[in-house]
Amino acid sequence: MSNRRSFFELIDSILSDRKKVWQLIDAFLVATLMSLLASTCSHDFDGRASDRFYQSVGKKSPDIIVIGIDNRTLNKMGPRSSIRRRDIAQAINFLNQDPNSRPAVIGLDVLFTGENPDDPEGDKILADACAKYGNVVVGSEVDVNDDLVEDDDDIWAETWQIIPPYPALEKVSDIGHINAPNEPDGIVRHDLLFVNVEGGGRLYSFGWMIYEKFCREKGITPNCFPITERDGIYYLPFTAKSYSGDKNFLDLLEGNVPPEYFSGKIILIGPYASGLQDAAPTSLDRSDLMFGIDVHANAIQAFMSGDLPRDADMTPQIVILFIVCFLSEFYFRNAKMCHITLCWGLVCFGWLVICQICRMNGLILHVSWIPASESILFVGAIATNYALARAEKDKVTATFERYVDPVVMQKLLENGSKVPDLGGELKNIAVLFVDIRGFTSMSEELPPATVVEILNRYLMLTTECIRLYHGTLDKFVGDCAMAFWNAPVPQEKPVLLACRAALDMIACSEPFRNELFERYGRKISFGIGIHWGSAVVGNIGTPFRMDYTAIGDTVNTAARLESNAPGGTILISRAVADILGSQANVTSLGNSIKLKGKSEDFEVLMLNSLKEED
Repeated sequence: MSNRRSFFELIDSILSDRKKVWQLIDAFLVATLMSLLASTCSHDFDGRASDRFYQSVGKKSPDIIVIGIDNRTLNKMGPRSSIRRRDIAQAINFLNQDPNSRPAVIGLDVLFTGENPDDPEGDKILADACAKYGNVVVGSEVDVNDDLVEDDDDIWAETWQIIPPYPALEKVSDIGHINAPNEPDGIVRHDLLFVNVEGGGRLYSFGWMIYEKFCREKGITPNCFPITERDGIYYLPFTAKSYSGDKNFLDLLEGNVPPEYFSGKIILIGPYASGLQDAAPTSLDRSDLMFGIDVHANAIQAFMSGDLPRDADMTPQIVILFIVCFLSEFYFRNAKMCHITLCWGLVCFGWLVICQICRMNGLILHVSWIPASESILFVGAIATNYALARAEKDKVTATFERYVDPVVMQKLLENGSKVPDLGGELKNIAVLFVDIRGFTSMSEELPPATVVEILNRYLMLTTECIRLYHGTLDKFVGDCAMAFWNAPVPQEKPVLLACRAALDMIACSEPFRNELFERYGRKISFGIGIHWGSAVVGNIGTPFRMDYTAIGDTVNTAARLESNAPGGTILISRAVADILGSQANVTSLGNSIKLKGKSEDFEVLMLNSLKEED
């Protein structure tokens, strides 16, 4: 009873917190949206992901051989219409000439849908050959409107009229249908175990009829049917792209293959040329076409191996997706980025493991649904956290706007009530960038109030050093500050002033650095970059919001020097070092530091100290 009371107390405490209520509503809406998108709009993406995850080339069965009516055959015998039924009969007779080494089954993936008035004798010869040996399975099809198949997912549950072989052949042969279900993206990854035919119940597939006949010939018990719904569609795991060897239909007719080569095996004869329009991309290889006869061969091997997984029901997967998205979105709104990243990785990896385990147990899940949805939520969490962090930093930075150098303020006020004009002028300036090393990682571990306090003190320190040496504080970007000298008014020795300000920042930060280490066990320090050159300086922006700033390659170079400066060091360019001359104690780093956008011979130096002025 106490546990029940505690549960309801927890729920009541959550609902009494308005922020938590909004987060629950947000999580519910986001989870609903993700579930709808996954179930309605992700077929192509999920199909690609599932194909890569589930399908791989395996070892093809030595009991299956494809004899293709290929381009070499057609070039010798003429177009498909010239492959006479008496030629097919000749191939059957050749394969069965030795009773001790004949094939177990011969599958003809060629439609014989009507008597041939031009060669009735050929019809009789083919029917007689099939009747004589009794090991032939002939392909057939049902009369289906292709437009209906594309528009109706449940169309295969309907009853259809079969288009059988011509009567004499139908009486003496086993028949299997060669129809295939249409996939929305055109990729073959399913097959039809059966179709419902008028007055005949179910007509089983070409591949299944061959497999059953093979089992009877070998005296073995067939494996169970693949699990299907009433439409007969099942997931087809592909093993090989081709079951064809180096022999083709022409080799059979010319007797170039020893009959024992086919002994006890399944021989499939069918189109094997692209011009015959019997090929399609499959989940095994979306970039290349697989001939229809090879699709049947893959189906037969799947029947042989018993590896016949089924697609998991849609509803449970949507429910699982909704629950995962709901919990993740709610958690992401309250957790640290490191925990969010860990959660994202564990959920995605865990789902892939579950998919693999289910596949090993004959169940196909939508492999991309949860990883894709979780990744969208993860990116959203990053963007949200970045926006919040940026807003917090901007708020801190705004606190220090009053520390803009008075000279700049005076220049902006010279116009009186007139709004300053947009525009700038080209000037030589010394540009300094300073950034706090180690601040980002530390800010993730400390309370927000402490982070703001530390940032305020460091920005105050840099600002005081810049103002002490008459620099123009341009801007704060998070924990980075930019300043320049020799604008808006010319200055004497602007490079020297910038370098003294940088050295003071390093020196003055040491006591506070030690204090932080004692209080929090973390050390942070400044990285500084200084460059001298020309830049456009002036009022840049819009009439409604403008900044007095500097832009140009000089500014970019100083920023790149700073980004490469280790904590506690000042990197300067050769232009700065040349102006300082003998007054500076520098260490040349040569071109060991590569700056983006700069040539290989751009020299970078480390400023160690400055001599006191006489």
